[in-house]
Amino acid sequence: MIGNRSPRPTLDRRRAGVLLHPTSLPSGDFGADAWRFIDFLAECGVSVWQMLPLGPTHEDLSPYHALSVHAFNPLLINPTRLAEWGWIPARISGGRAAQLGVAYEWWRGYADADLREEAQAFFDAESYWLEDYALFSALRAREQHQSWWHWGPALRDRKPAALVEARRELEEEIDRIRFEQFVAARQWHALRAHADERGVRLFGDMPIFVAHDSADVWARPDCFRLDAAGQPEVVAGVPPDYFSATGQRWGNPLYDWERLARHGFDWWMERVRTEFARFDLVRVDHFRGFEASWEIPASARTAVEGVWREVPGAALFDSLRDEFHTLPFVAEDLGLITPAVHALRERYGMPGMLVLQFGFDGSPENPYVPHHHQKDRVVYTGTHDNDTTRSWFEGLDAQAQLRVVDYLGFQHEPMPWPMIRAAFASVAQLAVIPMQDLLGAGRGHRMNTPGTTQGNWKWRFEWDEVSPPLVTRLRHLMSLYGR
Repeated sequence: MIGNRSPRPTLDRRRAGVLLHPTSLPSGDFGADAWRFIDFLAECGVSVWQMLPLGPTHEDLSPYHALSVHAFNPLLINPTRLAEWGWIPARISGGRAAQLGVAYEWWRGYADADLREEAQAFFDAESYWLEDYALFSALRAREQHQSWWHWGPALRDRKPAALVEARRELEEEIDRIRFEQFVAARQWHALRAHADERGVRLFGDMPIFVAHDSADVWARPDCFRLDAAGQPEVVAGVPPDYFSATGQRWGNPLYDWERLARHGFDWWMERVRTEFARFDLVRVDHFRGFEASWEIPASARTAVEGVWREVPGAALFDSLRDEFHTLPFVAEDLGLITPAVHALRERYGMPGMLVLQFGFDGSPENPYVPHHHQKDRVVYTGTHDNDTTRSWFEGLDAQAQLRVVDYLGFQHEPMPWPMIRAAFASVAQLAVIPMQDLLGAGRGHRMNTPGTTQGNWKWRFEWDEVSPPLVTRLRHLMSLYGR
């Protein structure tokens, strides 16, 4: 039976975690490799598995630009599990989509009363997002994957008669999509139960903004600042800085915060309910945007013309705390952060983030260098947006390399192990290491290069890279540094 469950305390003691998206597992899904990875973490004494957003992606594969903030990516469904459940033959030809099609036909024709009751309970509990997502996905497939604002005015504007007709015409496809989400949720909750049994907490990721071409914006355009044709009036980004003279124009539609506040932040309540039902801890991407957003006119080609607009973040978090009683968030507060943003994070007891790769510019006042760390933080060697630590180090000039080695003090160990030790030794309550760093991966193994759209989100490891000495080494470090 699929059930929702509240998050468990995760920052209650010193812990260590590994950052690995499920798509980076050898199979890339919720199957046996995911269960084995949990066993690997538990054997090493590591008690947190951090991953990226789990939603269905666009063609660029970015989990931060999903077609839904609620839905699972159906590519995370493991076909072997379907065979173990008896829903498809053990040996079946065709790819994942074909296997899911066979499972759907079996479910329609042969599922027993208990399974149908389980599925119906899921459909009812998730109806607040599932019905719109299923219709959106079915329509998008029928319209050759065109963005929803190209579907024609009646469907674009969600005219009731057009929606009724679309649901009638696409009834079977909608039912199949709902079934896929049931299967993905069933596999996820079985995986989470296994993590519970092994003492492993699950750490998710919630981007602040959503994709314009998404079920979320199409279904609730009133929550976003759009014009009559469904186009953003203003878009998200960040202003010009040391790294970019024109800033970054992300293009996500910005929220109509006044409307959201008037309605008790209902859209956010639903979104956070989904996250808390799946994870014990949730990273809030671009936390800066809950204090103020860089508002760029949609007609502008760069971020230069943007302005800061205050956001009612405190009112939102007050409402969320009233509803959920606890806010197990980690604030992504990297970069140039104002005192007001720090105050907002601290007001709600949210840990911030530290990235060791940012700490070695030669200044002893750098906030990322370990002697400035604080307990209420999550420290990383690097994140999904950084190069692997070994490749980062090899790319430094000789003077910078000497500075890093001199500070870390483990000249006898090859990179990235001195950095991994520094993370584990930090006073920060949680230390998270990307899987690439644990494997000593060098150039060409990063997950994402910000500002690029090609070649990202595809990295995977293989089990033969995980040696018994790695387990022994990690267990020793967990004991040595009290994690």
